[in-house]
Amino acid sequence: MSGWVYEPWRGEFYPRGLRQSDELAYAASRVNSIELNGSFYSLQKPASWQKWREATPDDFVFSVKAPRFITHIRRLDDVAEPVANFFASGVLALGAKLGPILWQLPPNLDFDPEQLETFLTLLPHTTSEAVAVAKGRSERMTGKEYLETDAERPVRHAIEPRNFSFDDQQFASLLEAHGVAAVLGDSAGRWPKLDWVTADFAYARLHGDKELYTSGYDAAGLDEWEEWTRDHLDHDRDVYVYFDNDQKVRAPFDAMELLKRLTG
Repeated sequence: MSGWVYEPWRGEFYPRGLRQSDELAYAASRVNSIELNGSFYSLQKPASWQKWREATPDDFVFSVKAPRFITHIRRLDDVAEPVANFFASGVLALGAKLGPILWQLPPNLDFDPEQLETFLTLLPHTTSEAVAVAKGRSERMTGKEYLETDAERPVRHAIEPRNFSFDDQQFASLLEAHGVAAVLGDSAGRWPKLDWVTADFAYARLHGDKELYTSGYDAAGLDEWEEWTRDHLDHDRDVYVYFDNDQKVRAPFDAMELLKRLTG
């Protein structure tokens, strides 16, 4: 699932009367990973990252959506300091529950190989590298930063382009050279659907196969994603699949059904 705070889910997925502060724990008891998307809209506080870590089971994993300030406002240009601020904001407080960082690009951003190369070289690939990057934070982060890691772990990155100019082998080669995954976005044809292997893990975002953000996945649709996931697992790749078809409360139920198929 992409996020967990949605008003229409209350009384449908979440039991009536469940406190909003308990919604993450409830959702995390039914799926094993969620995209954390509040970080897309603004930098979060270290205390919030710690709270989310503590609210979830030991084997739970968050993917973290990187700030739109970097991807949509700065449009990947001159972003060394914003990237440092993001990693200083408390991301590493998730500890072992930190999964891939998702970089979602805007539809009006064209593929520029030189720009992408410059951006990709900024990204840390271990937690110690992330601490080093975070130390380049701006002064406004003073007193609000988290600059430590409890262990040396990999830091993974996945990019979801939304412009068809990225359907280019040069983009795939750049991602592979940096060990970054290409997100397979299922978007009813709105954006490119890049089913590439460019890293040691796979990442899919399912926005709706017929109607963006709305349509649920029927048995045939879930068959397809079960097969896709099993194929990557058979090749010893970790797989992250998130349903983003939340408008009609399909995301949590589709996610639970796919997980049931894979683990049942």
